[in-house]
Amino acid sequence: MEHITLTASPTPEELAAIGDNLARFNEADVGPAGRLPLAVLLRDEAGAIVGGLSGYTAWGWLYVQWLWLAESRRGGGRAGKLLAEAEAEARRRQCHGAYIDTFNPTALKVYQRAGYVTFGALPDFPRGRTRTFLQKAL
Repeated sequence: MEHITLTASPTPEELAAIGDNLARFNEADVGPAGRLPLAVLLRDEAGAIVGGLSGYTAWGWLYVQWLWLAESRRGGGRAGKLLAEAEAEARRRQCHGAYIDTFNPTALKVYQRAGYVTFGALPDFPRGRTRTFLQKAL
């Protein structure tokens, strides 16, 4: 007999069972994702990471999951340069679009300056902020 369980600490095997089976379903439904990780790193003179972008490409899209800059590196156009590097690689990977989300008003302006346009929003995510979803044609 089947039953439902809830956990706040799933095992890697439990998460893999869900993710792997969903990936197989999606591949059978729409074809292979061709998912490849992508990272663009900003290093200081000593080689320490002081900023970066990570995400992946799949189904012809670049997804920027994280973009971070050390406070001392903000405001100099570096975020736009990281995005441009990721977008250039996405184009080499034959991607036709990119998407990202944020609830930070400063980051929102950066992404808009880089050519991203809003396609959705969740108010009060977190409370007092709006999580904005943006996309850009490549």
